Amino acid sequence: MAQDKLDNVMTIDELASYLKLSKSTLYKIAVQGKLPGRKVGRHWRFHKDTIDRWLDRQGSETRE
Repeated sequence: MAQDKLDNVMTIDELASYLKLSKSTLYKIAVQGKLPGRKVGRHWRFHKDTIDRWLDRQGSETRE
């Protein structure tokens, strides 16, 4: 169970690859509070399931 939770956490590099966006874009929207993530020390961490829900909400907002 603990390993599953760790596998669900992504670094900024992993998230950039997953979303096919640049790291600079992700940093920018994370700092603005528009991207769900947590800063741990100097490093950002993102939960994949939270990002997937965020993506779903982004898609529904653009359709409205």
